[in-house]
Amino acid sequence: MARPRAVLSNPPVLLRRLTRADAPEVLRVVAESVEHLRPWMAWAAVDPTAGQVVANIDQCVADWDNGVDYSYAIVVDGTIVGRCGMMPRVGPGGLEMGYWLHPAHVGRGLATLATAAMVDAAFALPDIDRLEIVHDTANTRSGAVPRRLGFREVARDSPPQEPITAAEHGVDVRWRLTRAEHLSR
Repeated sequence: MARPRAVLSNPPVLLRRLTRADAPEVLRVVAESVEHLRPWMAWAAVDPTAGQVVANIDQCVADWDNGVDYSYAIVVDGTIVGRCGMMPRVGPGGLEMGYWLHPAHVGRGLATLATAAMVDAAFALPDIDRLEIVHDTANTRSGAVPRRLGFREVARDSPPQEPITAAEHGVDVRWRLTRAEHLSR
């Protein structure tokens, strides 16, 4: 499978492939964001350590190299403000997208701009015909991103998953955008 570009731009957002050199800045952003993320992301239940962040980034680098997962730092004005990525876990021809931001950068359209850059990069790949975004029904902010980008809601279900966090309902909303829908916009 072809891989997306390592650097994507949709000003003022720059997405760049994570590297081990990002670890100190990612640790800072995660540590400052953990209370904001904890209601929505099970991995945020425990405050991160430098070792955990380095291990996660090393895994992201290996996953990218192996075509398993494509993780980006979301950068604004030269500073990492969050992360996003594309994961081929929705079957052949598809990628699932995810994103999170530091709380100081929420509500400015940055997640939408970052995701739009990933949409363009994903559909530049010859084998990708659909993209999906999944979020809990309680996370309405996350749901605004696919809506703004022309994704359509295709399902609501309660799949077996990692532990449900304090704010989640346990019902996932699945959004989809096909290559044909994207090209017709």
